[in-house]
Amino acid sequence: MAAADGLSAGLKNRHVTMISIAGVIGAGLFVGSGTAINEAGPGVLLAYAFAGLLVVVVMRMLGEMAAANPDTGSFSTYADRAIGPWAGFTVGWLYWWFWVLVIPVEATAAAAILESWTGAPQWIWALAVTLVLTVTNLFSVANYGEFEFWFALLKVIAIIAFIVVGLLAVFGVFGTPHSGIAHLWDTGGFMPNGLSAVVAAVLVTMFSFMGTEIVTIAAAESENPVEKIGKATRSVIWRIGLFYLASIFLVVAIVPWNDPGLAKSGSYQTALEALGIPGAKVIVDIVVLVAVASCLNSALYTASRMIYSLGRRKQAPAAVMRTTAQGVPRVAVLASTVVGFLAVIANYLFPEDVFGVLLATSGAVALLVYLVIAISQLRLRAKLTRAGTELRVRMWLYPYLTWAVVIVIPVILVYMATQEDQRLNIGATAAIAVIVVAAGFLLTKRQPANRDSMHDSAQHTK
Repeated sequence: MAAADGLSAGLKNRHVTMISIAGVIGAGLFVGSGTAINEAGPGVLLAYAFAGLLVVVVMRMLGEMAAANPDTGSFSTYADRAIGPWAGFTVGWLYWWFWVLVIPVEATAAAAILESWTGAPQWIWALAVTLVLTVTNLFSVANYGEFEFWFALLKVIAIIAFIVVGLLAVFGVFGTPHSGIAHLWDTGGFMPNGLSAVVAAVLVTMFSFMGTEIVTIAAAESENPVEKIGKATRSVIWRIGLFYLASIFLVVAIVPWNDPGLAKSGSYQTALEALGIPGAKVIVDIVVLVAVASCLNSALYTASRMIYSLGRRKQAPAAVMRTTAQGVPRVAVLASTVVGFLAVIANYLFPEDVFGVLLATSGAVALLVYLVIAISQLRLRAKLTRAGTELRVRMWLYPYLTWAVVIVIPVILVYMATQEDQRLNIGATAAIAVIVVAAGFLLTKRQPANRDSMHDSAQHTK
């Protein structure tokens, strides 16, 4: 069966359900959260709560637009309609760039684990993992869905198991030294490094949530996408609450925030080792490997669908619209993979130079995407209301919460610019954004008919 945009509607209910449940779970939860805890202390819970709240609100906005008009281009398409073709072009290409750079990051993380197990060079494993997942993405969207279903299921099982073990520890099953929640304040207080450290941790935690929005892209390649999008946006609250807040709460209750193992080995491994769980490192390595493979799989899928959508709007080369008999945008997958492979190679040839700068260019893309989603929702809601369109998903407290996001995100970006360790991210992202915006204005100015044709397509989709 074909989706409205020409792709295959090959994702099953269980695929989309599991993608929506575990799309927010990356390796950052298992490993990177330890650095945030070391930085902010138990107060990191406030950072995760704030970042999680922002993502919940943004997902609700995106859900409203996606349920009204499912599209594999998601927020890029909505920005095109609400703000202008240049905005859709800009956010679409920046988002594609973000996920293309995720490919070498995750491939390298997977390779590091596999190297420690086998002794084979990292670069061989990095290329091998990327190649395997590229091949699976080339055959059918169902392959992506099937791989992601099992990856996501294993991640969910791992987190639930950790929460059960953590609760047993808090209630004294593993002995008095690990019982209770005194570690939330007994080592310098709840915010030992002050409020500024908690605010700084927000920047670390916020990017952990990037990927939640993938379900609105994937749902467009499933049957009854409106229902899937509605369920996904409604469940995002408990997903963030359970997977992030509950598990991080248990980590800081079990392990003192200043334990050096948190930044070195990761939060989950440090907590399990503190409880004397045998094989903690191997267990966490397996879970992280699955999480990394899941993220890389999603990066390939998401990047290819975004550039495909750009092609449909004449904002990318026409070749990326070519699909196989199974409805897979083969050229889009290969184009995204080639850039990812080149980035993997750059990471090994120039690990401290080229790749670091490339990675910095995507440092603030998540915030720019959230800002564009908020502005698009403000404008599209007004248009849909005037047109008398029935909304299956509605933004809460419209327009006040939307305006709050529009105001808060620029404040966060300005704060990032004042932090020495974030200036490269802000500067590099700003530079590439200016280049893409300029290219967007030039391209869309030469194609005045593009927006009208897109509106026609949108009406046809409805």
